[in-house]
Amino acid sequence: MSTSNDKKTRRLSGPLKIGLGAAALGIALALVGIARGNVPLNPVSVLLALLISGGSWGLVAWAVATAAYDVEADLSEAEATEAVETGSGAE
Repeated sequence: MSTSNDKKTRRLSGPLKIGLGAAALGIALALVGIARGNVPLNPVSVLLALLISGGSWGLVAWAVATAAYDVEADLSEAEATEAVETGSGAE
């Protein structure tokens, strides 16, 4: 039972896309570090390197992008409110 509403909820938001992209970049950089020998090759060290780098890059990028989206939404709402107030006062 797939409706058009289901398709809308499955789409990723802008900040989430940015966070996932940054996490992928962090994991790629961790893999480069592992390949260069900066991380011991036992599984726990490799997993922690990937988790810490991908998680921190992704979380920080998501938080910054979310804050930017919220500020832009607030600014557009304030501009719309100001336009309505200015328009009603001019009549």
